[in-house]
Amino acid sequence: MNGFSHPASWIHLDWVLLVVVAWFGIGVLGVFALKRLRLVASVLFPASGFFSLLLMGLALSATGSAPEVAILPLGLPQLPFHLRLDGLSCFFLMLIGGVSAGVSAFAAGYFRKGEGTPPGLICLEYHVFLASIAMVVIADDAYVFMVVWETMAFSSFFLVMANHRIPEIRNAGYLYMLVAHIGALGILLCFGVLQANTGDYTFANMRLQHLSPFWGSVAFVLAVFGFGAKAGLLPLHAWLPEAHPAAPSPFSALMSGVMLKIALYGILRVSFDLLQTRIWWWGVLLMAIGLATALFGVVFSTVQVEMKRLLAYSSIENVGLMCAGLGLSLLFSAYGMKALAALALTAALYHLLSHAFFKSLLFCSTGAVLHATGERSLGKLGGLIRYMPWVAWPTLIGVLACAGLPPLGGFVAEWLLLQSFLFTTGLPSSFLNMLVPVLAALIALIAALSGYTMVKYFGVIFLGQPREEKLARAHDAGRWERIGMLWLAASCVVLGLFPNQVISVIDPVTQLLVAAGLAQAVAENGWLLVPVSIERASYAPSIFLLGVLASFGIAFLLVRKLYHGRLRRVAPWDCGYPWQNARMQDTAEGFGQPIRQIFEPMFRMQRQLPTPFDEQPRYAVTVEDPLWHWLYLPIAKLVERCSKVIGLLQQGRIAVYLMYSFVTLITVLLVVKQ
Repeated sequence: MNGFSHPASWIHLDWVLLVVVAWFGIGVLGVFALKRLRLVASVLFPASGFFSLLLMGLALSATGSAPEVAILPLGLPQLPFHLRLDGLSCFFLMLIGGVSAGVSAFAAGYFRKGEGTPPGLICLEYHVFLASIAMVVIADDAYVFMVVWETMAFSSFFLVMANHRIPEIRNAGYLYMLVAHIGALGILLCFGVLQANTGDYTFANMRLQHLSPFWGSVAFVLAVFGFGAKAGLLPLHAWLPEAHPAAPSPFSALMSGVMLKIALYGILRVSFDLLQTRIWWWGVLLMAIGLATALFGVVFSTVQVEMKRLLAYSSIENVGLMCAGLGLSLLFSAYGMKALAALALTAALYHLLSHAFFKSLLFCSTGAVLHATGERSLGKLGGLIRYMPWVAWPTLIGVLACAGLPPLGGFVAEWLLLQSFLFTTGLPSSFLNMLVPVLAALIALIAALSGYTMVKYFGVIFLGQPREEKLARAHDAGRWERIGMLWLAASCVVLGLFPNQVISVIDPVTQLLVAAGLAQAVAENGWLLVPVSIERASYAPSIFLLGVLASFGIAFLLVRKLYHGRLRRVAPWDCGYPWQNARMQDTAEGFGQPIRQIFEPMFRMQRQLPTPFDEQPRYAVTVEDPLWHWLYLPIAKLVERCSKVIGLLQQGRIAVYLMYSFVTLITVLLVVKQ
């Protein structure tokens, strides 16, 4: 290894590579313990969690340090691996380590014998996935980036296909791989533009190129297209609600909590680091795509009746909000408004970090419910808080964070995002001054619908009466599953209660990308979070938490004082009709019906209506994605027709192939002669 920027006794990049090698080694050990579930679950996955914590600690310790670079003698001749550890890489390594620590602990107690792929092979795929993700964020040339990017895509494909015997899962895996490779083509073309015909594909060379506005715009659009396919941006989102439910829950947690963020890392790296030109309409385009994606995702999540599909559409919504924040930061940066660009970028990164933890927590809790009940349909669940309290209470924290309620991390992220959209009166364009604050109202609508969805998710699963008799036999999460969920829940709480400290971790990233940050201004206000000035807006999570605790404390003391601690259990109010049962409580379909009616033009609905001759009348509504029928199916039919026409060339006769060669040779000679 050579080429480090500065000598030191503690080289962070060396240790990061050690974690990557350790992950790969754990995966290889899994192959040797192919069907030994106890060894894989009790030793290998906990060891993986330890190295995840080590990676998070390394990233935190390297935050704010000078960039470290290295050249590894790997790859092809004259194409070694260039690596770089800077503030942006450290932030994402911290996210990868923190989330994967909780997910690995949960996975140690999740897997059972006889579930699809052998546990040792799952261990290999899982840890190759982790290692490739970590390598993506420290890659410093297009060659190594594409190698580890494709490694990440293939390993995640095999994770999605863990239960490959089910046809629907095979279809979901095929769709995911198809969209992933379409996106990879966009990324490859983007790097081709960024190297500006120099033949040098290192990121250091790309940073030196000053592209014209046209070619800079081409590179930006290709980056948004390529990385947006992996992030689930419209209209390349179709794989996400199919692949997330197909994958086992720990892998769904990593895909939603980490892999989608790596796609956003690519947009950040290209837009704010490799491209030296920034144009205002880039930000507007990214904001428009982000907000359209967010609205689409949240509306579809409100009407879902399957747990993991609901969370998948919720991830689409959150990725859209993050892209909106990145677009606003690009807009401010294009006009030289560095302080506001730092505010918008901080809001997007805070949302990115918070979503990584609470969405991973929700996917893990969904997996625990699925294992305990065998059901993934919301219509067959209910009342599980009585039988699964260790799952219910961490899930409640994740639900509150996802709904954007204080004092958790989701609220801080959305509050900062709203503040950044409201501080836009200084833009030189009067049209943008009018438009951007209006978009804040759209963000508020999206946040409200997200809260609505989370009420449905938690209420239908854990509250009310069980809708099936077998739910009374549901078992709570095991020890390792509890540890993983508690780690993720605690992270959600920390992100909500200590926003100033989190912003100090984000500050080196904003300093690197937009040459400004919030850490100094925030530190001057002590325990108050003040994004711009205390006269405009401030937030005190500690005061809010103390107010909540004081309210509960006063209520407890009043009950003890007035009622002497007496406890009286009565049935809930039944509206004067005492013969209620589980079928009379609100269902997932009924809960989402108002939203379905309001946003009906956005859906493609298939209704099954009862007839007078039905022995068992049944009414059902199936909500489908209209883009699947308007965009994906027509393209698939066109490709199929073209394939049939091209297939006519393959006759299976050597004489015909010789004729093709002869005609091609004559045509080339005629063209060259002219």
